[in-house]
Amino acid sequence: MPLEVHVVTPEREIWTGQASMVIARGVEGEVGIMSRHAPLLIRLAVGPLRIRMDGTQEAAIVDGGFLHVTTTDGVTRVDVLASHAEMAGDIDLRAAESRVQELQRQLGQGDDTALRAELAKALARVELAR
Repeated sequence: MPLEVHVVTPEREIWTGQASMVIARGVEGEVGIMSRHAPLLIRLAVGPLRIRMDGTQEAAIVDGGFLHVTTTDGVTRVDVLASHAEMAGDIDLRAAESRVQELQRQLGQGDDTALRAELAKALARVELAR
């Protein structure tokens, strides 16, 4: 039985559909979710989200948030509630690379925790888009 998957941000629903497996990066490591998974709530790290379907895969980049799993009457639902998420196909690689260069230049002028966090997000986008 497939998973029911919803990837949402405060602005909009990014992706919804059925999948055979969801792989996400939590703050304590990666987790894989399949049908009939036990209830779970994890905090997401900046990183890729992989949604596997019959022979195909969708990928997104997630900038934190939560992954919530419930199973009711044999139906497993995975909700990814992200601060920001973007499907791999929607990432503008040139813009992401430009953002990485800009942030690296700014970090060269002084170390800043917020800039480092933004750089991690930009690097994750570039990695996923390639």
